Amino acid sequence: MDVEAAGVSAAAVAPPASRAGWDWKAPAAMVVVQLSNAGMVLLSKVAIGGGMFVFALLAYRSLFGAAIILPLALLQGKWKEVDWNAAGWIFLNAFVGYAVPMSLYYYGLGDTTASYAAIFLNIIPIATFILSLILRMEALQIRTMAGVVLSVGGTMLVSLYKGKLLHLWNPVFHYHSEQQHMIGESHQLPGTILLVASSFMFACWYLIQSKVLKVYPYKYWSSMATCLVGGFQTAVAGVILKRDKDAWKIGWDINLVTIVYSGALATAGKYSLNSWAVAKRGPAYPPIFSPLSVVFTVVLGSIFIGEDITVGSLLGTTMVIAGLYIFLWGKAKEVPEKCAR
Repeated sequence: MDVEAAGVSAAAVAPPASRAGWDWKAPAAMVVVQLSNAGMVLLSKVAIGGGMFVFALLAYRSLFGAAIILPLALLQGKWKEVDWNAAGWIFLNAFVGYAVPMSLYYYGLGDTTASYAAIFLNIIPIATFILSLILRMEALQIRTMAGVVLSVGGTMLVSLYKGKLLHLWNPVFHYHSEQQHMIGESHQLPGTILLVASSFMFACWYLIQSKVLKVYPYKYWSSMATCLVGGFQTAVAGVILKRDKDAWKIGWDINLVTIVYSGALATAGKYSLNSWAVAKRGPAYPPIFSPLSVVFTVVLGSIFIGEDITVGSLLGTTMVIAGLYIFLWGKAKEVPEKCAR
C-alpha cells in the first residue's frame, strides 16, 4: 500500500536536519521513489492486462509489503500493544487508504493506460484540497485554485483529445495488441470514473490517517499492521467475488515480479526513502517530485510496452504537471502568510 503519507505526518513534527552534505542524496532518493512508482504502475498494467485477478494482486502485494516492513518495525522496538480504539482506526485506515482506493485504481488502470492512470496518483493532493473545500477545512486561495483548474483541465485534455500519434521509437515488448487498444478506447469513460473515485478515496485517507498516528504513534508498526489488515481485507473481498483457485495461483511469471516489486520497492522502499527525506528536508519536500512519476510512466510505458504517445497526451500531461507545481507553490506560500498573521 501507499504509506508515504503516514511517514510524512509522523515526521512533520520534527525539525528538518542540517542540509549540509545532503545536497544530492535527497533529490536522488526522491527520483528513485518516483521511478519505483512508474515501475509499479507499468508492471501492474501488464499483470492486470494479462488476466491477473485484481484482488489477488492487492492481497499478495499488501501481505508481502507487511513482511518487508516488519524488520524496520522490529528496529523501532518490540511489538506495541494495540487497544480496541487503535485497532478500529487501523482497520478503517486499511479500508479507506488501501482496500477501496487501490481496488478502484487497479480496475481503472485495466480500462485505460498506464500513463493516463499515473496522472490520477499525482492529483491526489488536489483531490484532497477540493474535498477540504467542500468540508470547509480550507480557505479558497487564487494560487492553489489556479493549479487545480490547470491540472483538471490537463486531465480532461488527455481523456478527450488524442491528436496526432507520435512514433518516436519501437517498443521493447509488444504488449498492446490492436484488440486491447480497442478495448481501452471503449472503456475509457468507466476507467476514468474509477480513477477519479480512487483519487477522492485517497483524499479521504489523507484527512483521517493522522488520527491513526495519534492513537497509535509507532509509524513502522502502524504501517505494517495497516498493510497486514489491508491484505486480509482484499483477500476476503476477492474470495467472495471469485472462488476459483486458479485466480489465486502465482507462478514464476510477470505476476510474481509485480507482487515482489510492489511490496518491496513501491511500499517498503518508498516509505523508508520518503521518511528519510522528510527528516532531512521537511514534509513539503517529497511532493515536489511527484510529477516526475507521470513523465517516467509516459516515457517508459512507450519504450517498454508500446503505449501510445499523442499530441493530446503530451499537452495534457504538461498541463497537469504545471498545475500541480502551481498548486504546491501556492500551498507553500500559505504557510508563511498564516505565520505572519
